[in-house]
Amino acid sequence: MTTVAYIGLGAMGLPLAMHLVRKGFDVIAYDIDPTRADEIVALGGRKAGSVAEAARDVEVVITCLPATPHVEAVVLGPDGALAQMKPGTLLLDMSTIDANGTDRVARACAEKGVAFVDSPIGRLVLHAERGESLFMVGASDEDFARVEPLLNAMGKDIMRCGGQGMGSRMKLVNNFLLLTIAEVSAEAVALGTRLGLDIETILKVTGSTTAQNGQLHTLMVNKVLKGDTTPGFTIDLAFKDMTLAMTAAAEYRMGLPVGAAAHAVYGGARAMPEFAKKDYSALLEWACRNAAVETPRTS
Repeated sequence: MTTVAYIGLGAMGLPLAMHLVRKGFDVIAYDIDPTRADEIVALGGRKAGSVAEAARDVEVVITCLPATPHVEAVVLGPDGALAQMKPGTLLLDMSTIDANGTDRVARACAEKGVAFVDSPIGRLVLHAERGESLFMVGASDEDFARVEPLLNAMGKDIMRCGGQGMGSRMKLVNNFLLLTIAEVSAEAVALGTRLGLDIETILKVTGSTTAQNGQLHTLMVNKVLKGDTTPGFTIDLAFKDMTLAMTAAAEYRMGLPVGAAAHAVYGGARAMPEFAKKDYSALLEWACRNAAVETPRTS
């Protein structure tokens, strides 16, 4: 039985860690909120009191954290995971972070003889809960063979994107695309509502043409159109991911004009305290507010 430390039990991390326990892995879990690991304990896993305790004497450490500074602090800090890991162990980072940050962590692991794989998560929280996540993996063939059983236990689809760091780079591109589509979808629904169309008609017609997309027809249908904006993936985090894409483009002297406009919308929404911590499907509420119409709801 593989012994796994799982660090970061947020909206995505907790259900993935729970799947590992259910599939028979020996999981010791840690989160900054100690109550979140109680669900792991209830399933037969263990709970750590610190990052160092979690990462000590395990075969694999998994991190699933909000942003680059969190990953670097948890992994590279003086009391971090890497300080506890022995040569030959493996770090699997599932966070969505700056690709340069991924490279820094990978180099630090190599210096200590620790294997490293980046595998950001695709799809929504509801998919994570059902064991239907997608993983974008950057790894050598040898390291991929080590993490493949873990990924199969946590989700459904594994996409190899290249060597170390390519998972992070693919996630940046994926989220840039989906978050831009989400903003355009919100504007389209707000426009349709202002023009007098009902939401069922909008969904039926757009779902039957090439305008169909997962942000409107899966995300919004399951969240904001039901009146549910409890966070799966917050507007704050969406802004962070858009910023990663815009920063990467700037490093390569690229212009992303449509993305820049969407990035500005996320920035405006997160500046409002009542929106920052909502699920990013609440972009529809933001667009409708700006259009002076009521946010439509499905029956």
